[in-house]
Amino acid sequence: MSDRALRVGALVRLNLLLLLREPGVLVSRLAMPVVLMLLLRPLYVAATAHGAGDGTTQAVTGMSVMFSLLALSLVGSGILRERAWNTWDRLRAGGAGPLEMLVGKAVPALTFLVAQQVVVMSVGVLGLGLHVGNPSLLAVTVLGWVGTLLCVGTALGTFARNLGELSAIQDVGGLALTGLGGALVPLAVLPAWVHHVAEFSPGYWGVQSMRWALDGNAGGVFFAEFRARLLRNRRDRSRRMAHPPRLAARPGYVRTARRA
Repeated sequence: MSDRALRVGALVRLNLLLLLREPGVLVSRLAMPVVLMLLLRPLYVAATAHGAGDGTTQAVTGMSVMFSLLALSLVGSGILRERAWNTWDRLRAGGAGPLEMLVGKAVPALTFLVAQQVVVMSVGVLGLGLHVGNPSLLAVTVLGWVGTLLCVGTALGTFARNLGELSAIQDVGGLALTGLGGALVPLAVLPAWVHHVAEFSPGYWGVQSMRWALDGNAGGVFFAEFRARLLRNRRDRSRRMAHPPRLAARPGYVRTARRA
């Protein structure tokens, strides 16, 4: 085994030990989405137009995205803790390169985020009858979403000045992105202005990609959405060019012919 693999393995074990020393946070991030999913599913079933199937999908995907966003603190705190303890430079002086240190930090956090998604999806399938159209596609979607969260959490841990600031950004930002993305409340019952800003939220794409994966046609639906939007924009543009808007006459204004 190479020296690099030994260094990465030692860093992974160290960060995994630090993560397991606070089991309360891990248990809460695993139990809370399951509890809320079971409690809110009847409300989602009543609020959605397609009945139990769509309500179950909303409950599972919404809670999965919501609490994975709230788990960003576990990712960022791993880096921020080293900075607060003044041990980051000590790790760098130990011979490990920047990539090796990031991998050592990322593997335990990645393992927990994947485990969180597996627990929520398993409860949805086994307890709520969630239909999975393509398990392989769902696995790829979950890995893509978790990888995105890992990058965002690493950036927060790098730029946040202390744990309080990291917690504030994670709590407020996570709830905002969850609400605007339709993870907590279905977009169909939200105000119209939310629909216009939802696509700027990563939570929206997390929920939609999981729904597409559960249907088994994520790629087709994804590209069909953009094709439909492109065609709609072109149709609207053509209609405006064919029928330009006319200015309304002002009161007391009389239009006269131009003199030669």
